[in-house]
Amino acid sequence: MAQEQTYSPEEVLFDVNSRVRSLEGKYNLLRDRVLIINNNMIEEYKKVMGEIKFIDSEIKDIKGDVFKLKESIRHLIQEVELFARKEDVQFLEKYINLWNPMKFTTEEDVVKLIEIHNGKKEVVKEHAR
Repeated sequence: MAQEQTYSPEEVLFDVNSRVRSLEGKYNLLRDRVLIINNNMIEEYKKVMGEIKFIDSEIKDIKGDVFKLKESIRHLIQEVELFARKEDVQFLEKYINLWNPMKFTTEEDVVKLIEIHNGKKEVVKEHAR
């Protein structure tokens, strides 16, 4: 037969009291851990929010730079469209070579030719007299 143990009310009260104290200790430890975790989470949240704000400002700066680059590229494209094409330059080159402006006379050359021409007329008039 199994022996039955009987506990006195004082022993039961002492046992319940020690268990309640043990549970209170575990509860206090758990509460402290939760507070530490909450504090850490708040610190991490603040840090992450600061990083997000920094990244957001960086993205805004990059967007501004990209917009400026796009505008510069558009401007360059408009300027490039105004450049002469190879065919146009070749056409002009053909006519310049045809006219050969290097053989054009200067104002001084024309004046000299006129003086020479006038000088010959005077010589011819003197011979005719």
